[in-house]
Amino acid sequence: MKQFLLFTIKTIITLLLVAVVLDYIYTIIYLQANNRNKIEYVYNSASRNYDVVILGSSRANNHFVSKMFEDKGLKTFNYGMSGGHLFEASLLLKLMLERQYKINTIILETDLNLSNQHQAEGVAAGFLPYLHDSEIIKNHFYKEAGFKELYYIPFYRYVKYETRIGIREMFFSLIHKKSKLLEHGGFYALDNNKKGNMKNDISTLKPLKNKYYEEIRQLCKTNKIRLISVMTPMCENTKGMDYFDKVKKAYPEIHNYENVVTEDKYFSSCGHMNADGAKIFTARIIKDFF
Repeated sequence: MKQFLLFTIKTIITLLLVAVVLDYIYTIIYLQANNRNKIEYVYNSASRNYDVVILGSSRANNHFVSKMFEDKGLKTFNYGMSGGHLFEASLLLKLMLERQYKINTIILETDLNLSNQHQAEGVAAGFLPYLHDSEIIKNHFYKEAGFKELYYIPFYRYVKYETRIGIREMFFSLIHKKSKLLEHGGFYALDNNKKGNMKNDISTLKPLKNKYYEEIRQLCKTNKIRLISVMTPMCENTKGMDYFDKVKKAYPEIHNYENVVTEDKYFSSCGHMNADGAKIFTARIIKDFF
């Protein structure tokens, strides 16, 4: 019995030491990477100057053509993250400001995201390699479910989110393999010839007094950044389009562009315009605000 207890203790200590070492190695690698995704592109950067920064979910990532802003002489990057919520957009902005980014204007895609205040776990996982390195990230996640396990158990976050920050992504970061996420000024065009689900139902969604939207507004006000909050288009077959009227009522400053592009030929799926639709939409935004 004594030998079994000693073996168990040694095994636990060995596993703990291995976890600590692996946690350290993974974290060091992520602290030196900057070309795999938009989070590390910001986190491992110094000060940058932008005329326009775009924030939001895939409905920002796929809808704002960075090059069209650049062609107007506006230095622009689209930091929209597919699958992301305002939780991640707010945190990304905090990191930009900590790195002393100079930003004249932020365009924030603010529509469906207003209906929740949750993190998008798959996207939020991209911040976790820096959890012990950044007080901003630590504080942003502090009240989230499971924070203590992620923060105090070594290597746990890399195991839990293995598909996002596990061995494959760590290896690609180690060899500095570039991804397509940072090409084209961060804009990701959807194929004009591919069609996804062309029906949608948002009738159950309700815009909230969203904590993270309020954070972004306050950060922009404090740092004298012009904030343009917009709702972006959806296809004609969407049910519950009065959601956008509810957003406008709750937040009169948010500009409603949901009906600027409506024809199905300009959509890759009901909630995402294809490349042609994105160009029409971006041209309208540039015309109206720049």
